[in-house]
Amino acid sequence: MNRLVVPIVIALTPSLAHAFCGFYVSGSADKMFADATQVVLMREGTRTVLSMQNDYKGPLADFAMVVPVPVVLKKESVKTLKPEIFDHVEQLGAPRLVEYWEQDPCPEGYFGASGTIGMGSYGTIGYGYGGGGISNSVRVEAQFKVAEYEIVVLSATEAAGLETWLRDHSYKIPDAAAPLLRPYVEAGSKFFVAKVDPKKVKMVGGHAALSPLRFHYDSDEFALPIRLGLASSSGKQDLIVNIISPTTRYEVANYKNAFIPTNLDVKPAVKARFAEFYAALFDKTIAANPGAVITEYAWTAQRGYHCDPCPPIDVTDDDLLALGGDVIKSDLSRSFVMTRLHARYGKTDLNDDLRFKEASPVAGGREEYAKGALESEATASKQNFFQARYAVRHPWTGPIKCKEPQRGMWGGPPDGNAAPVLAASKLAFAPRGKLVLADMLGRDTTAKKRKPKPIKTMALGAIGVLGLAAFALRRRRRG
Repeated sequence: MNRLVVPIVIALTPSLAHAFCGFYVSGSADKMFADATQVVLMREGTRTVLSMQNDYKGPLADFAMVVPVPVVLKKESVKTLKPEIFDHVEQLGAPRLVEYWEQDPCPEGYFGASGTIGMGSYGTIGYGYGGGGISNSVRVEAQFKVAEYEIVVLSATEAAGLETWLRDHSYKIPDAAAPLLRPYVEAGSKFFVAKVDPKKVKMVGGHAALSPLRFHYDSDEFALPIRLGLASSSGKQDLIVNIISPTTRYEVANYKNAFIPTNLDVKPAVKARFAEFYAALFDKTIAANPGAVITEYAWTAQRGYHCDPCPPIDVTDDDLLALGGDVIKSDLSRSFVMTRLHARYGKTDLNDDLRFKEASPVAGGREEYAKGALESEATASKQNFFQARYAVRHPWTGPIKCKEPQRGMWGGPPDGNAAPVLAASKLAFAPRGKLVLADMLGRDTTAKKRKPKPIKTMALGAIGVLGLAAFALRRRRRG
């Protein structure tokens, strides 16, 4: 996933493109891109730690980013991070594709029909655990430097005054931004302005390799500012919010919540088009739940057990410390819950910031069976073990020599050479409109048409919209 700047982003001269919480402006006529954003939030009590990867594509001119924050940030509250931390977080929570091979239906020493071993292609056994001056009405509250960033923290009593200050200091902003600044000013927000020195930035593959930024603050409200990003939005953009908490799953409080359909069997061709397949499934889910924010992952990661099955890259204890574990009280190396929320929206789709609330635990998307059916939807659970997981299954093709073969026992490949779990990344840039979703779903003829009862309050709905018989035919059991 291309991860782009979270806040409002403005430069010294006008030519703009949309970004998640703001817009880019530069001095040339070249187009700039901000089609996707990924942030990591850590939350405990009233403390929020916000980390963002700033991936900017466009002309390398002076530009800055502006983030509404509830308090004046001090230098010790701001730091830069290593970019690979975001790769680890994305890999852990991203939709994943696994492969299973049906085991010999007549194994020696067969031990019963209570469930499947469920070893994925990565060899994981799935048991299911899963001091400034004043200009107009604006005050410079603080200013300092961090890496390539020159940071100013502003307060304002009037939106017009803030707009004037930005223009007087050569920050060119579109007229459409002024009304969007007003609610933040009226709420008493401060404005974290991080200007970038282009002499300290390298271009890699057409992108400015900016250091990820992290800052923390204390506030009763747990929210993410996105309204400023709608000022100049001209298309769809993807937002991935990863929330790490010692004990709690989160969902949005002011928009509809939905869960991505999971545990679908897919054809081998999906391996080469996994991001495209998932983008099609995601778009169908959004079509069934307009305006919803989609939960793709909610998992209780325990010491030594972060995932099932695990991707090749995992979140380390050092990653957790860098993302905020050093400023909260809990020891996240022992246990934490990570929630991944995914929104895709245009200029007219959202009218408020994302506000989060605690949510009850859910499970789904494991190689777990209940009453003969593989769990396929988010259901109530004592702990969070939900993931977007899809499987390519290879039925047994060898001889069947016993009278009562036990079908539906799935495990690793016969030769033991398992491929790593695939993660769906760069979803904002996956091809859309070329893949027929129904053609990519697999079938299991040993299945029984049974499924666990989903949570009543969850607006899934995608199965009805897809109208695909394969959803009902992919259930499996052993015995």
